[in-house]
Amino acid sequence: MTYDLFLALALFAFVSSITPGPNNLMLMASGANFGFRRSIPHMLGVALGFVFMVLMVGVGLVQLFDAYPASYTVLKTGSVAYLLWLAWKIAHASPASASDKQGRPMTFLQAAAFQWVNPKAWAMALTAISAYTPDQTIAAILLVSAVFGAINLPSVGSWTVLGQQMAKILTNPRRLSAFNWTMAILLVASLYPVIWPA
Repeated sequence: MTYDLFLALALFAFVSSITPGPNNLMLMASGANFGFRRSIPHMLGVALGFVFMVLMVGVGLVQLFDAYPASYTVLKTGSVAYLLWLAWKIAHASPASASDKQGRPMTFLQAAAFQWVNPKAWAMALTAISAYTPDQTIAAILLVSAVFGAINLPSVGSWTVLGQQMAKILTNPRRLSAFNWTMAILLVASLYPVIWPA
């Protein structure tokens, strides 16, 4: 990989990782509701789960979808349904002190598995592999995965910190409820490009 292509990859990884999307919105809500420390497994699940996804797409998983075009529709339908359910859960989340028994942050495995139904993660992985591994060698695929691994975790962590900082002004149950509903609505809005592609 040339130096220019590497810089372009790093920029793509940063922009796609730091911009709003299902992972970042859910981590911001988790930071606000549960704090940074309790959200660490969620953050690690996002970062490492996405690295694994890029590796799997790179070694040929995308060819399976090309061979069975109907699988794209199944993936899209499942992704939308799951994200709508998550939006409902976020909208109805209670403060951590009141929800220790009924609510908890996403676990590492839940967050890692979520990457497979996250439309933004699929778009990022497919673009990264198709644009930045033109020779499709295992070395290039590993490099793309490593770059995302290095950039994604601090990016998603910043959203968790933002949510944790917002918790300081969300001490009133009405404000926290309004915040959670806003995050849920933004999560649903993030589905717009999936449901109605350009």
